Amino acid sequence: MKKMIPAFALLLLLAACGGTSSDQAKTEEKKEAAVSSGNSYQIDTLTTRVDWNATHKGGLAPRFGIIKVTNGSLSAENGAITAGDLEFSLTGLQVDPKSVTEADKKHTDLEGHLKSADFFDATKYPTAKFVITSVAPYDSTQQKSLLPGATNVISGNLTLKDSTLNITFPAQVAVTDNELTAKAKFTIDRSAWGINYKTEGSPENWAISKDVVIGFDLKAIKN
Repeated sequence: MKKMIPAFALLLLLAACGGTSSDQAKTEEKKEAAVSSGNSYQIDTLTTRVDWNATHKGGLAPRFGIIKVTNGSLSAENGAITAGDLEFSLTGLQVDPKSVTEADKKHTDLEGHLKSADFFDATKYPTAKFVITSVAPYDSTQQKSLLPGATNVISGNLTLKDSTLNITFPAQVAVTDNELTAKAKFTIDRSAWGINYKTEGSPENWAISKDVVIGFDLKAIKN
C-alpha cells in the first residue's frame, strides 16, 4: 500500500544557515555530545509529546500522528540547558485516525507500513535517539522559528535506524528550580537518514513527501 511517512525524530528542529531564514533543519555530520553540568531533570514521559506531520498524494492528503518519548534526561545551569538525551519508541509510532479519510484505507494499515522496512524498520530498529551537542541563545536575525517565543538554538545528534546526523533548531525553553519545559517545531528531510521510499524521480511525481514537520512539547522534572 502506498502510504505517508512521518520521519521523525525524535525530536525536533529548525534552523537557518548563513543568515538566511528557513524552517528546514540544518543537517550536518555527527558531533560530540555536550557535557552535562548543573541540575538534572528527568523527562516526564506521560506529558511530553512529539508530533509528526507529512503529506501524501503530492500534498493533497495530510498524514499526522505522534511518536512516544520513552526515556530521557536533561541538565540545566543558570537557567539554560547544558546537555541531555531523549529516546523515542518507533514501535509505538501512532497515526491519528482523523488523518486517513479515504474510505478504502485504515490508519492501522499506515502505522504498519511506517514500521516496516520501507520506512523505520521498527522490528530491527525499535528506538530513535536525540543527544544534545550544543545550546546557544536564539538570534532572530540568524534563525527563523516556526514557533513564536524562541529562546535558544539547540543542536543534537538524531539517530534514525542506523544513521546519525546532527540537526539544529530554535526552541522555546523555560527552566525553574523544579521543572524544565521546551517547545519546538521544525522540518527534516527523511531521505538524509536513508528513508527513501517513493522519493525517486522528479519532486512533482513524489506520492509521498520527503519533508516532515516535527513538533514537540517537552516537560522534565528536577531529580
